[in-house]
This record gives sequence, structure tokens and C-alpha cells, in this order.
Amino acid sequence: MAAKRILMLVGDFVEDYEVMVPFQMLQMVGHQVHAVCPDKQPGDQVRTAVHDFEGDQTYSEKPGHNFTVNADFATTDPAAYDALVIPGGRAPEYLRLNQRLIEIVRQFVTADKPIASVCHGQQILVAAGVLQGKNATAYPALKPDIERAGGCWCEINETFSNAYVDGNLVTAPAWPAHPEWIRKFLELLGTRIEP
Repeated sequence: MAAKRILMLVGDFVEDYEVMVPFQMLQMVGHQVHAVCPDKQPGDQVRTAVHDFEGDQTYSEKPGHNFTVNADFATTDPAAYDALVIPGGRAPEYLRLNQRLIEIVRQFVTADKPIASVCHGQQILVAAGVLQGKNATAYPALKPDIERAGGCWCEINETFSNAYVDGNLVTAPAWPAHPEWIRKFLELLGTRIEP
């Protein structure tokens, strides 16, 4: 298996599990993951939030861990990476306002490189205008956004544990889908895990 270089887009109040688990899992299987954030340098931290599903009308939010950025957003060259991961949480709602970040996403799409986006990460895909005709899912509150962006909404199961693939795009509704979306993303990367 060839190790891949993966870019991850993060910001303050990114969802804790959606940044920590993929960051660690992708490295565990031998890939190199660079987490970048606009206006932050390697070694700086972003705050995270834990979003949980406790029977309320929407998710609850609790303080998470601090997550350390390990690469420089300002000098990021999308051509140097094989794939992109966009975690959810509250960060995507303001990260999507950064024009350079949107251009980075568009470059991954134009180059037909694998992209995984989870939960509210799809707000960035909507802002980048890259969902036209694509099958995608997200946290349920994003269904209107995805449909208005020309995407085809894919239903979420009761446990929020399913994920969808359309070409090189993998989307999932939230962190309970980690086993499914990470497995599908690894397949796109050509990663083989055997007993």
C-alpha cells in the first residue's frame, strides 16, 4: 500500500470526534495527515466541541479537547496532497467564508481526488458549489442546503451510522458513521487492511 498525503480542514469548534478519530485512524494505517486552519500556524490549537445525540430536537454540545494544527494553511499546496477530509462541527459555518479555503476544495474536486466530508463539513462543499448532481448526505439540518446546491439527498439511518460514495466523494451524517465512511474512504485511497 502506498502511503497517501491527506489534508484536513479544521477550525475552532470543529467536532471533537470528527477531527480526532479520523486524524488518528488515517495515521494508524500509514497515511500522513496535515491538519490546517486559516490564521493558525503549526503548533497552534483549535478548540473542539462534542456533539451528542440525547433525544433532543437537535444535537447537544459540550466542550471537547484542544486539537493541535500540524501544518501551515497559508502555504498549503493542494497539488501536494492525495485526498481531503472535512470534519463537521461549528467550524464549517465560518470556514466556508474563507475564499482560499473554498479554492482549495475546488482544486481537489477538479483534480478528482478523494474527498471525505462529515456532518456540517458539507456546508463547505455547498459554498464551494461542488455538489451539483452528486449523491450526498449530512447532518439532517443540511438537507435543504444540499438540495438547493443541486445535490441529491441520501437518507440517514436511525443511528446516523451510514455513509455514501459518489465517485470520489464520501459523505456521512455524523461521527457515529466513522466505521462506514472511513472504510469507504480507505477503499478510495487504495488502502488494504487484511487480517
